[in-house]
Amino acid sequence: MPTRIPGPDDFTYLGPSLKISMVFPEIPETTTSILVLFHGLGDSEASFAKFAKNINLPGVLAISVRGISPLPPALLGLPGSDAGQPTNHFHWGDDLTLSSDTADLDPDPGFSKAEELVLGKLIQGTLVTTCGWEINDILLFGFGQGGSLALGLSSKLRDAGRVVDVTEGDREPGLAFKGVVSIGGHLPSSMIPSSRARSKARTPVLVCHGRNSELLDSDAVELLKREFVDVREVKWMKADDGMPGNRHEMLPIMQFFAERLRSW
Repeated sequence: MPTRIPGPDDFTYLGPSLKISMVFPEIPETTTSILVLFHGLGDSEASFAKFAKNINLPGVLAISVRGISPLPPALLGLPGSDAGQPTNHFHWGDDLTLSSDTADLDPDPGFSKAEELVLGKLIQGTLVTTCGWEINDILLFGFGQGGSLALGLSSKLRDAGRVVDVTEGDREPGLAFKGVVSIGGHLPSSMIPSSRARSKARTPVLVCHGRNSELLDSDAVELLKREFVDVREVKWMKADDGMPGNRHEMLPIMQFFAERLRSW
């Protein structure tokens, strides 16, 4: 099937369940890869569309996706919205649950709804089936809870291996994205296939975090190395897991993108 560049009309069938913002290269016809971006807890697609525009990756169509459900402003310590007014705060989880350990929002609330909409409909349904792109043409980038979703989707691709010999049940290695970057987001256990005989996920991974990261601690990084073939870690000097604040923090991310965009 010939590859074609997707446009906004290709995603209208998703309706209000998944809102996106697209950032095209200066010359759309030069598109050779697609970057899908997932914002953090309580944010929206607008800020990450701006981020994609600022980094201006050559030949890359960026698709910034809004979280699947609105987040009550009170959970973020923000003033409540007026009744009937739209919110700009969204999340990716199946539910809003509190961790029994910390009383904070559970970092793994389940992502099955987001998986169905993003991996099933947006990526496989539209980009692959309708527009003819390959899974390995697609990069993922996420922050916080969005980074966890990006890692989780890359992990779940292991379930998509094609059966080669029906009598033996042999499978080809699972599919892989071109690469995934997570800032401050860990791999959710709910998105790790349950089979003990599972192979490692083949999507190359870059994780970035502050020195006092809440979720990307040494145990979380070790889990990634057990579940993925290629994991690279960047530990910033700053304490928190905020988005890159200067050229030094952004450099390893741009180097990773450049390497992955050169690959086939």
